[in-house]
Amino acid sequence: MNEKKITKIVLTGGPCAGKTTALSRIQNSFSKLGYYVIFVPEAATELITAGISPTTLKTNMIFQKFLMKLQLEHEKLYYEAAKYVEGFDKILLVCDRGLMDSKAYMIEGDFYQALAHLYLHITEARDEYDAVFHLVTAAKGAEEFYTLSNNKARTESIDKARYLDNKLISTWTGHPHLRVIDNSTDFENKMKRLICEISSFLGEPQPYEIERKFLISYPNISILENNSNCRRIEIIQTYLKSDNEDEIRVRQRGENGHYIYYKTIKRKVTDTKRIELEERLSKDEYLTLLMDADTNKRQIRKTRYCLTFENQYFEIDIYPFWNDKAIIEIELSNENEKIVFPEWVEIIKEVTDDDNYKNASLAKIN
Repeated sequence: MNEKKITKIVLTGGPCAGKTTALSRIQNSFSKLGYYVIFVPEAATELITAGISPTTLKTNMIFQKFLMKLQLEHEKLYYEAAKYVEGFDKILLVCDRGLMDSKAYMIEGDFYQALAHLYLHITEARDEYDAVFHLVTAAKGAEEFYTLSNNKARTESIDKARYLDNKLISTWTGHPHLRVIDNSTDFENKMKRLICEISSFLGEPQPYEIERKFLISYPNISILENNSNCRRIEIIQTYLKSDNEDEIRVRQRGENGHYIYYKTIKRKVTDTKRIELEERLSKDEYLTLLMDADTNKRQIRKTRYCLTFENQYFEIDIYPFWNDKAIIEIELSNENEKIVFPEWVEIIKEVTDDDNYKNASLAKIN
């Protein structure tokens, strides 16, 4: 069996956000780019249309446990099957919602109990996917198009749809690759923006990373900790030896003793654009690569706050050696995209192309 590149993404969103149309667009667009596209069906719709719902079972908690178990089994089965697809080296596995979606429909304590029932930690449930794409409900900005008629499992009012949409964004906040597609354009362009975001993530035609970085005054940690759209992540980053100008690093990312591991290679194209190649590692692979650490650089340990604000996704890095400043960063789909910062963020200056504030520079041993 040839080695295949299987990319597993989630398509999520509030009620009446355009997911059904989006799935069709994804199939058409990425098949043309040489991907074999596999869709993992939405577990909730499957159960509800079969007559299993929160109202037919004893409690919503019981329903959500069945839903999450079915979702997990679907994903495992489809991922294993993807390995045996013939004639394609690139597989795009698209999950119609993911495990974390259940959190938006449950009391928080019940959700964590359900995760424990599946022997999972939130880091594994959230970060097991390579990327997450959230389509904003029509109830936020396109109310005239909000309808219940195209999905038998949908019963939400406009207010409820807005509430659930916000909950879903909050639920997925903390994932390293979350993108929110709002209703700032008409529906056709909303679909085009989704395809563009997925293409950019997949690296079609090249895996460009467009990012901007700003030095900010040390933020109010209590604001971050108490924001439902913010998630605290622990990161340890180690730079590896490189025979050329590529920046190679491995990263441990997670929380409360549960971690996911990555290897990243970055190659500069322009001041704001780089080719970025990223792969997931097992813990053993990560530990092995640590043996090739660049001894001229120290490990970078930082606390990252992942924040969704005005449908944009920010990362705020707090370093143990700074008590008066921090870094805020955002990845963009194009270089001219407007950035809307939270009002409590005090910008000192932009440092996108200032090498002194890159992690690789901060890691240097003077």
